[in-house]
Order: sequence, then C-alpha cells, then structure tokens
Amino acid sequence: MTTRLLIGRALAALATALIPTTLTLAVLRAPGSAEALGLVLACELVPLLLFLPVGGVLADRLRPERVVLLADLVRCLAQTAIGVELLAGAPRVVDLAVLSAVTGVAIAFGMPAVPRLVAGAVPGPDRLLVNTRIGVVTSLSSVIAPALAGAITLAAGPGWAALLTGMVYACSALTLGGIRTAGQSGRSRRGTFGRDLADGWREVRSRPWFLRSVLGHGVWHFAAGLFLTLGPLTVVQRLGGEPAWVLITQCGTVGLVAGVLAAPRLPIRRPIVVVQVAAALYLAPMAALAVPAPAWVIAGAYAVAMFGLGLLSPLWETVVAQEVPEDALGRVRSFDQLISFAARPLGLAVAAPLAGVTGATGLLLAAGALVAVANLAAMINLAAVADPAAGDRATTPT
Repeated sequence: MTTRLLIGRALAALATALIPTTLTLAVLRAPGSAEALGLVLACELVPLLLFLPVGGVLADRLRPERVVLLADLVRCLAQTAIGVELLAGAPRVVDLAVLSAVTGVAIAFGMPAVPRLVAGAVPGPDRLLVNTRIGVVTSLSSVIAPALAGAITLAAGPGWAALLTGMVYACSALTLGGIRTAGQSGRSRRGTFGRDLADGWREVRSRPWFLRSVLGHGVWHFAAGLFLTLGPLTVVQRLGGEPAWVLITQCGTVGLVAGVLAAPRLPIRRPIVVVQVAAALYLAPMAALAVPAPAWVIAGAYAVAMFGLGLLSPLWETVVAQEVPEDALGRVRSFDQLISFAARPLGLAVAAPLAGVTGATGLLLAAGALVAVANLAAMINLAAVADPAAGDRATTPT
C-alpha cells in the first residue's frame, strides 16, 4: 500500500507541476496575452484560497483516499477539457479561466486530505521516510515538469501537453484507488460546517508552537515571493545574465533534494527547532542578493536556504501528523496551507512596487531579517515535540 501511495503522489506531483508551464505557453499564444495570463492564473489561485478551509472540513469528515481520488479525477477532466479546446483551435480565455478555477477547487479539496491519507495508510515509524520520498519526487517533478511541458508544447502544441497532464492525473487516480484507510470511528457525531471549522481553528490555537511556526512559514513564503521576483531582475541585468539566474535556481534545486534526503538520516530530537532554524536560513540568499554579491555567492546561499527547506518539509509533515489528532488533521493543515498559498503570491505581487519605494537593497534586507526573527521567535517557550522517528504521538506541547 505504501508503494501505491508513493507512485500516486509522484504522478499527482508531476501532473500538478505540468500545469503552470502548459497554461502559460498556451495563453501567451493568444491575443492580449499579458492580461489573459493574469486572469487565467488568478482563476486557479483564488478558488484554491477560498475553498481550502472547506476542503479541510471534508478531509476530516470523509475517508481521505476518496477525497484525493475525486480531486484527481476532477483535475483529470479539467485538464483533458483544456487539451481538447486547445487542439480544436482558437481557445477562449474565458473557458481556460473556468477550467482553471475548477482545477483550483479540486486542489483545495484534495490537498488537506493528503496528510490524513499518509497518516491513515502508513504506520507511525515509517512516516518520516514516506514523507521524505514524497518530498523527493515532488522536488524532482518541479524540475522535470516545466522542461517536459515546454518540449511537448514546442514539438506538438500546448493541447497535447494538457492532455498528457490529464492522463497523468488519471493514472494517479487509478493508483490511489487501491488504497484503504481506517474508518472515521472517532467522529460519529458531526456538527455543522461552521462548528467543524471552529473546532479546527481551536485545535490550531491550542498548539502555540504550531501557530507560531505557521506564521513564520508564512513570512518565509512572502520573502520567497520577493526573492523570486527581484532575483531574476537583479541577476539578469547586473550579475551575468540569464545563465547566472539558471545557475542560482539549479543550485537551489540541488540543495532542496539534498535536504529532503538528509532529513531521515540525521539524529533529530527537537524537530520543531530544526524546522524553524531551517526556515530562518532564507536570510542568507536575501542578504546575498541585497548586496548584491557575485552570482556564485548567491547560488551558494540559495542552495543553503533550499537545503533548509528540504529538511523542513518532511519533518514538518511528520511531526504535525504525530501531534495533531487524525480526525482534525485535515482542518489544521488547511489553515497552514492557506497562509502559505496566500503569502507567496502577495510577495510576488508587491515586490516591484515596494522595491520602487524602499529600494531593492533595503527591502531584501528587511524581509530577510523578518524571516529569521519570525521563525526563530517561534521557538520561544517551546516544549519538547516528538522525535519524528519515534512513531507514537507525543503529548501536545503547551
């Protein structure tokens, strides 16, 4: 069952990573491409943000494998419909926007169910290893998918890339269809949607370590949005052109994969401490870009920061699954995901306007310092949290 889970998550990660490049290249071929691209991308993001809390409630009410299966099938249909319309010629932007919105809703319902699926299908002692492997395939997908989508689009057109995406989602659904988790015996009494949502927020508030960490991670995502906007502008114009920026991003990818692989091999006894220190490492590339340092220095700093993210991801997934009751895990993680998904687009959107007011150097230094302070401050009064290799749920820290 663990093998099916890993294959299913690998396929879903690849399909999800194919979407942005395929949509971008498809829309850019249409008239008024700049405005149309913003509309289509927003139509995926906005429903995702709006429906994440709803998805969290459903993830805790229903069997997670059913929710994830349905989400994959809906995304399969939406991407297949996009492919058919693109192949038919003269696609309408409004149709692409609507289908992107459907995809965003499906992601919102499926994403909070994944941690519950892992918790329900994988024994406690094996979860860190499984989360690590999921992190590896997700990282590799983020590198492989844009090149794959670009190659198919250039060779045969974006319609075929979209059809491939739909087919990969279908394969993911078929793979996950064989997974079974335990029933919801602990939730025989279900309240209203509002009551369930409030109970989920109460679970978040009862764990100060979790709330402080999530807010720190939100600052990290905001800073990443600034770096990914101002970074290419600075590097391409002043530090060696496009090859220098490619070097920086590839070094980040190497660091990310190395961090994910290292997570289960390190003797970690205070996982939340490691998570928060790892997030604070994003100060390094922000400061290096602010100077700006030579491209190779920025590349090294970015590799260190992304190594920290590689450590953070599987540790965070595992320890939250251990510390939060399984019947509340979907709602708790939906709040986490909502903050993360909202913060990065905000950073992307305000980077250029803020840099025009404060200057890029001041903005990058301030944001880098804020990342470090917000994440290191989350460790104040932090009680011991379970070693993720231990497997059993620890007492909730206060």
